[in-house]
Amino acid sequence: MKTIKSKQDFELVFSRGKRINNSLLRIRVARRDEGDTGRVAFVAPKRLGNAVYRNRCKRVLREAARACDMPRDGYDVILFSTAGTHDSSPELVAAALQKMLAKAGI
Repeated sequence: MKTIKSKQDFELVFSRGKRINNSLLRIRVARRDEGDTGRVAFVAPKRLGNAVYRNRCKRVLREAARACDMPRDGYDVILFSTAGTHDSSPELVAAALQKMLAKAGI
């Protein structure tokens, strides 16, 4: 799975991307050039809790992304965990992610 790592790429997704919210997660989606492979990033802000809590949230997001065949070609996607992510199963988060991606037109 190819990930977004640089600060410049994050800023590019934030400036050009579309934001979609849900109680289980939030996403930011930006279109890339045609033919580019898609990338994905997983974010758990410090306000959620300690490192163990945030790592669990990111594991749930990664598993949900795998279930939804992420990353999609031609798109950069940033997945943000919320307070509801930690207590949810990856299958439930994957279902929410699938709906959000459809809403974004992916």
